[in-house]
Amino acid sequence: MSDDAVTPTDKQAGTAIKWDDSKMTVSYANVVTTTATREEVSLLFGTHKNWHGSPSKELVVGLSDRIILSPFAAKRLVQVLGKTLEDYEARYGEISVEPPQQGN
Repeated sequence: MSDDAVTPTDKQAGTAIKWDDSKMTVSYANVVTTTATREEVSLLFGTHKNWHGSPSKELVVGLSDRIILSPFAAKRLVQVLGKTLEDYEARYGEISVEPPQQGN
C-alpha cells in the first residue's frame, strides 16, 4: 500500500489520512474469535491445524495474533468490514457462512 493511499471513508471527518506501512507485517488467519471487557475488545486470529480435511471431534487452532481495540474502534471496524463485504458480495456473489452439509 502506498503511504499516501486515502480511501473515501477516511475523508468523512474532513481530514485526509496518510497510511504509513513501513513497519507493517502480514499474517494469515482462517479462524477468528473475540473477547471483550468494558474497556476493550480483543480479536484473536489463528489457523486451524486440521490439515487432513477429515472431520474430528477436536479442532486445534494455533493462535498467532491478538489485536486489542477500544469499543469505539471495534464499532468502526464492524461498519467498515460490513461495507467491504457488501461490496465484495455485490461483485463476486454471496458468501455463505453455514457449515457444509455432510452426506449421511
